[in-house]
Amino acid sequence: MISENKRIKTIFRLLKKEYPNTKPQLNYSNPLELLVATILSAQCTDARVNIVTKDLFKKYKTAKDYANTNISELEKIIYSTGFYKQKAKSIIACCKKLIDEHNSKVPKDFNELTKLPGVGRKTASVVAGHAFNIPAIAVDTHVKRITNLLGIVNSKNPDKIEEELKNILPKEDWVNSTHWFINHGRKICIARRPKCEECVLKKYCPSSK
Repeated sequence: MISENKRIKTIFRLLKKEYPNTKPQLNYSNPLELLVATILSAQCTDARVNIVTKDLFKKYKTAKDYANTNISELEKIIYSTGFYKQKAKSIIACCKKLIDEHNSKVPKDFNELTKLPGVGRKTASVVAGHAFNIPAIAVDTHVKRITNLLGIVNSKNPDKIEEELKNILPKEDWVNSTHWFINHGRKICIARRPKCEECVLKKYCPSSK
């Protein structure tokens, strides 16, 4: 019988092989755009965010542009992403803090990122990992659901899941591992209708049909 340690290592090896092209689905060209897009992506699909940011990023190019905007104007543009009032408030407050404390630049320091309005560990991890190549694991709904289904973790707490995954995976796989689970969740391990028969992990998954 396969050991638990070997089972988990096999799962990650198969995911890495299955999803070699890992990158965010969000469109962005600089750290500020990635930060704003990630704030907008809460409770919203990346596809919808990309539609919204196509116009948004033409209008707002700097932290000052966001900080000085009329909030109702920003709300109107981001309306379709949902929770638009809170998101607009967070983006403006975040950019004001960037101006006041970070010379209008998105900070590279992870702890400084988490101090920005509207930025939790998940958003900070996305920005750190993809804007600055700093090893980080962003625990979204796919990561939380699938790591539990696979028996890699036994927790619904994103911080605890992040900590456990960091103990299992080498640093060079931290950023990519998020996308393995996201891709797997979208393609195969779909909530309420998983394609277990097509899954490369079915032999190693305790939740497999």
